[in-house]
Amino acid sequence: MKTDNEKYNEAVQPNTAFLNELKEKLPEFFTKDGSFDLDKFKRQLKNKNVNELREGYQLNFVGKDYARRQAGEMPSSVIVPDEKQNKGVGANSRNLFFTGDNLEVLRHLQNSYQNKIDLIYIDPPYNTGQDDFTYPDKFEYTDDQLEDIFGLDDDQLARLKSIQGKSSHSAWLTFMYPRLQLAKHLLKKTGVIFISIDDNEDGNLKEICDEIFGESNFLAQVVWERAYAPINLKKNFSPSHDYMLVYGLNSNIIESNGLSRSDNADSRYNNPDNDPRGEWSSSDISVGPAIPANIYPITTPSGRVVEPPAGRSWRLSQKAFRERLADNRIWFGSDGNGVPRIKRFKSELKKTGITPMTIWKYEDVGHSQEATQDLQKLMGGKKYFAYPKPVKLVQRAIQLYSNDDSIIMDFFAGSATTAEAVMQQNIEDQGHRKFIMVQLPEKTYYLNKTGEKVPTKGGRAAFEDGFMSVDEIARERIRRAANKIKNDNELTLPEDFDGSFKHYRVVKPSKQTLENIDNFDPNNINLFTNMVEGFSSNSLSIPGNTSGEQTILTTWLVQDGYPFDEKVEKVKFDDYIAHKVEDNRLYLINEGWTSDETKKLLNQLGTHKLNIQSVVIFGYSFNVAELRELENGLKQLDSKVTLLKRY
Repeated sequence: MKTDNEKYNEAVQPNTAFLNELKEKLPEFFTKDGSFDLDKFKRQLKNKNVNELREGYQLNFVGKDYARRQAGEMPSSVIVPDEKQNKGVGANSRNLFFTGDNLEVLRHLQNSYQNKIDLIYIDPPYNTGQDDFTYPDKFEYTDDQLEDIFGLDDDQLARLKSIQGKSSHSAWLTFMYPRLQLAKHLLKKTGVIFISIDDNEDGNLKEICDEIFGESNFLAQVVWERAYAPINLKKNFSPSHDYMLVYGLNSNIIESNGLSRSDNADSRYNNPDNDPRGEWSSSDISVGPAIPANIYPITTPSGRVVEPPAGRSWRLSQKAFRERLADNRIWFGSDGNGVPRIKRFKSELKKTGITPMTIWKYEDVGHSQEATQDLQKLMGGKKYFAYPKPVKLVQRAIQLYSNDDSIIMDFFAGSATTAEAVMQQNIEDQGHRKFIMVQLPEKTYYLNKTGEKVPTKGGRAAFEDGFMSVDEIARERIRRAANKIKNDNELTLPEDFDGSFKHYRVVKPSKQTLENIDNFDPNNINLFTNMVEGFSSNSLSIPGNTSGEQTILTTWLVQDGYPFDEKVEKVKFDDYIAHKVEDNRLYLINEGWTSDETKKLLNQLGTHKLNIQSVVIFGYSFNVAELRELENGLKQLDSKVTLLKRY
């Protein structure tokens, strides 16, 4: 038997994600059967003042249609709470850490976090051709299925399969495309994404971001000065910078908070002429190249006539100059004989601060070596990561595009620099920002021919210290960073400082569970296998002390759009325990539901002791007789209660 998500994914096409988005925003152009009315759409365009682009350019690459299809698929994994962490030190935390494939995590979060993330920062694997990236997807389809789904011939199929395990540009773009497409849906209308990248994929990344977010939503390409000294062994140039591409969901309504002013910046303001509007500074009013209409003579109060320097003009028209002169906004120096300058009043500056520039120097946001040293010191002198980003670099992005209760996400968490940056910024401005980290459990070892664990090339130090995967290091980094922040701010630490997180593992069901699902017959009167147990942390061979029921409930709550801190109430029907969320949904997951429980449920619903809109059941826990009885009973109620069967 196929799961609900498997059935859905079989029908997914490369444009499914796009059509779903279009249907949500423009439902009037879809017919009752879900078809898109192209003629109606064209007629509507003709009635509007729309400029049609006759010639355009887009980036095509091997695997693009496959990547587009991936963005439209439902998750094939489950969310397993780490009960030890979540009921222990993370019990009151609103921060989240996911261990698992970020593509699957992003799929899971589409309902519960759509349009809720204020800022995303990611530092994806760079594609330098030096084993830092290889395409990880194994294409879980037969050749015939791939040819049928995408309409490929044999040559095109061979090209698509050629990216497996490779580090080509096409492989990297196929990897990034669906993740960025899904990330876009999570951003608020005022949301912003920062993507760190180097020269190898900067141009290609810009092209796919223009396609996904829209050219008009490009905000900046920040140049980060990551190195302070040249590497003299380099043959031609020693790279000293990386980039951060910055896109917003809607640039028309996005505005940065600006950078806080330093004492040096404020010292430029004074008031030598006792202007009643307060302190000001002045700036040159000549610009180049020259605008002929703005070349005109100006007479200073001392009687001297001045004109713009050769090849330049005044930045103000004559009319605008006269208006500012009349308003005492032109300064000719204390003796009235200087070249005119325009006054900028401190009181009229953006309250939010100084507009950021696109070159971020290492003196302000840190450099690679500093970041490595700081992380080594935090982790007890061990070097677990080669090129971590500085906390101050990510913190600047947070300062520019978040408020004190924003949600910050990083789905390539790595060493969890972003989590530390969020906590540090909260200390500095007493904020309550929350972070969501996602990290693949990349192993620090591999198994040799005899089954012995051998550390990987870059994982030896971590492996020797007992860290079996990268996500373990990241979580430990968060704990240590939180402790350091607490110690450094002992006297001023807010009582509600959140230095922990709730932890979830996103994993595929075991082979045995999948076989049980395939073999399940909903028409059987008797159930021979407890399907719920297959989703426990024990059956999934992961730590966490989690029951199968808790895994299924957590996965469903997220699917139904509830946040991870949603209050869930237990409801007892004799010895059977169900779970209720708000006055909305009742979840029946475990086996053991009988006619007696159905009668008690119907009685409580009929007498309004229990108010819900739907009953959601785990279909594998119900035989056909129990299911029909429950279904028929709910249909006879005066109040409409929907039965949702999930497989």
